[in-house]
Amino acid sequence: MHNTTSPRPKSFKRLAIGSTVVVAIASGAALVAGVAPASASSLMAQPDTHIAIFMVPLTLLVLATMIEVARMALRGPLPANAPTRVRKPRHWSPGRGEG
Repeated sequence: MHNTTSPRPKSFKRLAIGSTVVVAIASGAALVAGVAPASASSLMAQPDTHIAIFMVPLTLLVLATMIEVARMALRGPLPANAPTRVRKPRHWSPGRGEG
């Protein structure tokens, strides 16, 4: 039996439920606060908003990349791959003219 060194994969179900709850709470809070596209458009006239809309996702992407690189570097060397086994044909017999 093959023993694996990698941990058990985490459940995607919890992440999906958690993110759905966060989105529902945030949209409910926006509705209660009275934020609507018409009132939010006045914020878009300011240059700082344009810079934030571009820089925040870019900064988060760079930060996530740096975290992944650090995680891989601190984990240590990757395990060596086992050589693939050559499958020997079972019940093989030579065909015509093969010997």
